Amino acid sequence: MCGIVGYIGSQEASEYLIDGLRRLEYRGYDSAGVAAIDAGGRLRVTKATGRIDDLVARLKNAPIPGAVGIGHTRWATHGQPSDENAHPHYGARHVLAIVHNGVIENYQQLKQRLMGAGHQFESVTDTEVLAHLISDCLDKQEALPTNGRPPAEHVYDLLVDAVQDALSQVRGTYGLVVLFRNHPNVLIAARLGSPMVIGVGHDEHFLASDASPMVGRTDKIVYLADHELAVVTGDSLKVLHRDQGEVAHAVEPLEIDANEVSLGGFSHYMMKEIHEQPESLRNAMRGRLSADDATAVFGGLNLDPQRLRQVNRICLTACGTSLHAAMVGEYLIEELARIPVEVEYASELRYRNPPMDYKTLVFAITQSGETADTLAAMRECKRKGHAALAICNVVGSSIAQESDGGIFLHAGPEIGVASTKAFTAQCTVLAMLALYFGRLHHLSFEAGRRIIAELQKLPDYVEAALETDRVVRQVALKYQQCNNFLYLGRQYNFPTALEGALKLKEISYVHAEGYPAAEMKHGPIALVEENTPSVFLIPQGFVYEKVLANMEEIKARGGPVIAVVGDDDAHVTQLADDIIHVPAVPEFLQPIVMSVPLQLLAYHIAVLRGCDVDKPRNLAKSVTVE
Repeated sequence: MCGIVGYIGSQEASEYLIDGLRRLEYRGYDSAGVAAIDAGGRLRVTKATGRIDDLVARLKNAPIPGAVGIGHTRWATHGQPSDENAHPHYGARHVLAIVHNGVIENYQQLKQRLMGAGHQFESVTDTEVLAHLISDCLDKQEALPTNGRPPAEHVYDLLVDAVQDALSQVRGTYGLVVLFRNHPNVLIAARLGSPMVIGVGHDEHFLASDASPMVGRTDKIVYLADHELAVVTGDSLKVLHRDQGEVAHAVEPLEIDANEVSLGGFSHYMMKEIHEQPESLRNAMRGRLSADDATAVFGGLNLDPQRLRQVNRICLTACGTSLHAAMVGEYLIEELARIPVEVEYASELRYRNPPMDYKTLVFAITQSGETADTLAAMRECKRKGHAALAICNVVGSSIAQESDGGIFLHAGPEIGVASTKAFTAQCTVLAMLALYFGRLHHLSFEAGRRIIAELQKLPDYVEAALETDRVVRQVALKYQQCNNFLYLGRQYNFPTALEGALKLKEISYVHAEGYPAAEMKHGPIALVEENTPSVFLIPQGFVYEKVLANMEEIKARGGPVIAVVGDDDAHVTQLADDIIHVPAVPEFLQPIVMSVPLQLLAYHIAVLRGCDVDKPRNLAKSVTVE
């Protein structure tokens, strides 16, 4: 969700701040702003509702020079999008400015108390309350005696104590950076439940809510953990823990290439990422398939095979697209490994109390590793003593750090809000996981070898599926004005139908629903009419003829049919109005291959309808609030 940037050093801060905010546009936002301390020592804030270009236009008329600054893109939680509600927010008397991701749950109580003490507020946000609370705590700290400490040391202690005092009074989550008017040589950053990354340069430091703004500027980063606070100057970095005092911080390599966060000749990140899928799948499988043992190999599960063999139930928990990948994983694991699997909405699991015995293994599935509901569900499962592993794309993310182990996707940065390559990488990892558990139990050596052989062909299958782009665009041209779509599949392709419908909803703002094809006659078939296309996923398989019958039911009621079929199909032509051929693959790989034309269909309809493909309205890439 919202994006944070910050800079302190010897260069002009504004250049990094604006470039960094552009790198964070993918997270979703409705306003943006920056704050800096100019050469005259004035703390100045400029912000604008709308896109970053609107902010840049204001800065051209009134630039803010300075070598220390902070910036923010806001996704509204408290108060509608407006200049007043945009970040950064001032504290009392403009002694500081703050940018903040997360939610302060008790902000109303704090606001009432501060108003009683004479504080006046310009917005309705929870963040401005936090800014005033910090400035109130700073006033109290400045009134205390110095006890003979050197001035510089006293200043840093004073600022740290003020921020820590304020944070001890709030309930909720935060990733934040504070800029102080009277102390322009220091920034204070802190996190609890919302990511914060610090880039280490030569006599300069960069701050952001993820590492993408730092690409090309530094190759060394520090991830803050929950309850940690950083004191950042141009040439120093000190990290303190709420309960432990100063702690050593690990400086890690930034392993993102500049090409991974550029458009690379594509019009949109989504289309770039759709076409990156053959390579992202190769990366997901690299080094993880052992033909000698006919199984998958994972180095980060942190549980020995004896412990894993005792698992008698698996819980997969996730949100959104990752939940659909989990549903694919349920089919995969139950079929290949014969282990019962439960798929849980993370937002529901965090508040449920389902019966789960000690032999239940939990996997939290997430692209960003910061999804608040998934993180909370994982924490609840860990609290109850369950082993909780992660399937995640972002190294250093909260879920990656807090899980007991897991599997990284290695799909590379996903910038488009609508997930594409992360979904197919998650499905691929789950297929390998199903193979691994299958080989721990009943799956034979020869069966394992056959599965590996098909997995190794998967990138080529996806390459071939990408060649449907021209045909898919023609289908999109035909149906671009339709405002309702149905997506229908069975078995492995039921979750794929849900994912295809979600993609269309996310970026085209077109109502779409996914169903098991056989469920149509139990109610949804009432929606069928000449302006409601049904997208059927109908590859060869043991329910092929059943789905054909479901298609007949739609055609009998005058509904147009778009069929995604294997290239070995010779029967659907007589029924479907439009046909998209993809490679014929084994059933366990069909969700991955069949999702590609669905991604392309959503993309082309969105473009034809004039939608902002990479930054759809109301959505955020990483949902870090409940």
